[in-house]
Amino acid sequence: MQSAYAIAERLCGMVEDSGLEWRPSTGNNWMTTGQLLKHLTQSCGFAFRGFITGDWGMPDGMDAGDANLPPAEKLPSVESVAEAIHLLREDRQAALEILAGCSEEELADKTVTAPWDPTEMVLGRRLLQMVEHLNQHKGQLFYYLKLQGKPVGTADLWGM
Repeated sequence: MQSAYAIAERLCGMVEDSGLEWRPSTGNNWMTTGQLLKHLTQSCGFAFRGFITGDWGMPDGMDAGDANLPPAEKLPSVESVAEAIHLLREDRQAALEILAGCSEEELADKTVTAPWDPTEMVLGRRLLQMVEHLNQHKGQLFYYLKLQGKPVGTADLWGM
């Protein structure tokens, strides 16, 4: 998780404020870069809290009762890259703090469900899914940057 956040933060730093409205030109239901950055900042912290404590106070633009995300055009956006980096750091800190209070036994034995998926699953696996969520959108940001002509390569995606 630490590595994924560090790489995501570095990739966020490659975005320019003037590019926050950019989105791929083909296909549909793409987030803007600003919306993607906002979504990255909500990858783990709130969900770790929800899974570990049962408190599902949802982030801006999301409703715990909705199984699906709203269409991309309705998703919130960051106003600046600086805001995205600040929120990403807060999300990482929130995830680490709530995780620190969780025992190995809870991670291995406690079963939980998600508002978007009623399937019972071991807590540790659910938390790992949220880190995978962060990694997925980190990869999406990498390709957004590539499509915008930014000088990114494999090392940027994997933190090498």
